Order: sequence, then C-alpha cells, then structure tokens
Amino acid sequence: MANKKVTIIGIAGGTGSGKTTVVRKIVEALPPHHVAVVPLDSYYNDTTGMTDEERHAINFDHPDAFDWKLLIKHINDLREGRAIEQPTYSYLICNRLPETVHVEPKPVIIVEGIMTLINKKLRDMMDLRIFVDCDSDERLIRNIQRDIVERGRDVQMVVDRYLKVLKPMHEQFIEPTKRYAHIIIPKGGDNVKGIGMVCKYIESLVDGKEE
Repeated sequence: MANKKVTIIGIAGGTGSGKTTVVRKIVEALPPHHVAVVPLDSYYNDTTGMTDEERHAINFDHPDAFDWKLLIKHINDLREGRAIEQPTYSYLICNRLPETVHVEPKPVIIVEGIMTLINKKLRDMMDLRIFVDCDSDERLIRNIQRDIVERGRDVQMVVDRYLKVLKPMHEQFIEPTKRYAHIIIPKGGDNVKGIGMVCKYIESLVDGKEE
C-alpha cells in the first residue's frame, strides 16, 4: 500500500443532507474492499476528564468539538500505508468508548462528516472535496426521523435543538465550507445523476493513479 498512490476524498454537508447515501454509492461503484470510510463523528474529543454536566453541555455542531489532530494523523497514517485504530464515540455517554475500530489502508480513503472541509490541513490532503447540498426542510425532516428512532428524542426536542443549535451552527460553520468543494451535489442523496457522475469521475481518478 505504501508504494501506491492513495486517493483521499472529503465529503461534507449538513446533518441529514444525504452524505451517507453518497458515500454508499461511491463505495458500490468501486471494486470490493477498495475503500476505507473514516467518519468525522468518530473523532469527537475525548471527554474523560469532564463531569457529566460538562459533557452534556458540549455543542457537537461546533468545530471545537472535534479532535482534528488525531484525525489528521490517522488520515496521514492510512495514506502512508499504516493501519489505524479508529475511535468509537457514544452520543449516549458523550464520550469515547474503550473499543476501537481497526482500519486497514485502502486505495481510496473517504473522510465523511458535517465539517470535513472546515480544517485547512485536512482539506489540503484531499484529492477531491464534495459538498452534499440539501434543502433545510428536508434535512429537518430527516433529523426528526433519525433522532426519534436512534436517539430516543421526541419531535419537540428535535425541533428545539434544530432551531437553537443545528440551524445557526450550519449557517455559521458548515454552509461556508461549500466554497472549498470541487463538486457540489444538490438535492443530496436523491440526486441519482449527480452521484453517478461523481462516481464515474472517482473511478477515473483512481484508475489514473494506479497506472
């Protein structure tokens, strides 16, 4: 792996924009076991030294919530052909779990998350930067559906959090990173043609590097 060129792709976009769908389509378009996906959500800061109250006060939609240093080190390790132990993060306890995920280096590394394009050092490592765009109403509906099922919240809790945290943080930090993207995919995961074109381009990018 260390001798082969590695393609690093960053995929950003608001919560509920369809990033996961785009990642899945890219993975499906490339040969089996060709891609390692590194989620930004796994790299929230270690909060072991905090009280429960401090942990629950964390704004997960702010750039300061992430351990950029560790993420950049891990992406560099994968690029250089070294396996990593990716952290696992629990929203329930607002801290990392003892378990890690072993990730082997692959020809394509996808870094996916709401603020993947905000850190310049990380951004500069990427061969392709994608922003998945989606109407704010659509994102809100997806957030409601997901948070009720996965995080045990009710509709009012989700809407309150959206208005107080998600919307202002999106406008302040996520939306502005659109300007760093090489490609913007409107209509999120529903944009079949757009995603198809991106997949074709990535295939050509990877083929070109492997020659």
